[in-house]
Amino acid sequence: MLTDRKNQHLDVILSGKGGSRSITTGFERIAFEHLALPELHLDQIDLSTVLLGRRLAAPVLISSMTGGPARAAQINTNLAIACAELGIALAVGSQRVAIEGNDAGGLGKELRRLAPAIPLLGNFGAAQLNKGFGLDQARRAVDMIEADALIIHLNPLQEAVQPEGDRDWRGLLDKIGDLARRLPVPVVVKEVGAGISGALARRLLEAGVSVIDVAGAGGTSWAAVEAARIADPARAAIAAAFSDWGRPTAEALVDVRAACPDAVIIGSGGIRDGIDAAKAIRLGADIVGQAAGALAAAIESPEAVIAHFSVLIEQLRICCFCTGSADLAALRQARLATSLPTGN
Repeated sequence: MLTDRKNQHLDVILSGKGGSRSITTGFERIAFEHLALPELHLDQIDLSTVLLGRRLAAPVLISSMTGGPARAAQINTNLAIACAELGIALAVGSQRVAIEGNDAGGLGKELRRLAPAIPLLGNFGAAQLNKGFGLDQARRAVDMIEADALIIHLNPLQEAVQPEGDRDWRGLLDKIGDLARRLPVPVVVKEVGAGISGALARRLLEAGVSVIDVAGAGGTSWAAVEAARIADPARAAIAAAFSDWGRPTAEALVDVRAACPDAVIIGSGGIRDGIDAAKAIRLGADIVGQAAGALAAAIESPEAVIAHFSVLIEQLRICCFCTGSADLAALRQARLATSLPTGN
């Protein structure tokens, strides 16, 4: 059932029915001030950065994708090959199925062999910590792909509207903190499309979490995805009502950066292109993540993934050029033609 559900999720996203109805990321409300005389060489702009102790050629993470094991295996292989070629990071989809022993879904040490030098992040859902998962399962998730960190994803809205969803979310902050303190690699906490507030991010960091992925609203809406796959009209109507739930990614970034000035922050949630990526970095992201926008390429081939992200990276480079930003540190100080979204 879990495998079938994940396959349905991919089909809905690929069909274009998994987006919100009216909420946006907020990136469209800001614009960079154009610098007509940048005094830079475009080809010498430095987009490199470091994540989890590994150097990246660009501040890009391919965010978690998933699906039934047969599809996931090919997706993961394509992504690993592309990430190694581009020098960007990779977060795998949920490892729950693999941990429970049903099927590895391409989540083995082969991924590390294909991409030996990039940051590789494991992943399972926070709700599983109330269903028997703990340190042993976290170690297995890390060891099976030789991950540099483990993502614990937060998806309470999706679980609430999903007929077979996990309802018990009591005590999870303490369990995440305990895991973060005991696991030998850093723990990343991410939402899946409704955003994380600055206040929660601060509590997570104080509990021992190392990285926050805001994963704000404006991209994939998992309430909309669930509504599209639920056969029961009443349950589908309940889910559909929440298609616009959550905090726009731009606002979430400002809020989390204000509350956690020294944190490592990943900006994801509706990143369409390199211009959105540049705006996310300007608003507080260290790294930018994209998933749904690259899904079709991920299913096709490594070459398609490389082509897709090469465009995004070049767009990011041109944003740096036209704002007079020689590197990412300068981009974070680039002048804006419009004001920042509210962080309150």
